[in-house]
Amino acid sequence: MSQPVTSNPLIIMLINMTVVFFILIALGFVIKLIHKIDPTVRHEKKEAVPAQPVAASAPEPAPEPVAPGIPPEVVAVIAAAVASCGYSAQTIRAIRPVDRNGWKQSGRDMVAGRALM
Repeated sequence: MSQPVTSNPLIIMLINMTVVFFILIALGFVIKLIHKIDPTVRHEKKEAVPAQPVAASAPEPAPEPVAPGIPPEVVAVIAAAVASCGYSAQTIRAIRPVDRNGWKQSGRDMVAGRALM
């Protein structure tokens, strides 16, 4: 049998940590390379702006997105919550209160597995 090169645990630790970090750095480069050459990623193409504006048809009257009685502060908080999830404020179609039948019906819905989530 051969003798170990060293029996000092600190040197063994440094050698092992060096090997691990070099492998992690190499894996990082491989991941970056894969992201650059990934054929499944759709590259966004910028569309050319038309030279002449297209004649727009008569705009349809938009339905009222906010139900009456909802204060503007509540609308602002809802829009901020939607924006924090990564969506834009234009994705909000309507803000209406949910019809509730009280605590009794909500409890029945929970027991029956029909919870509104």
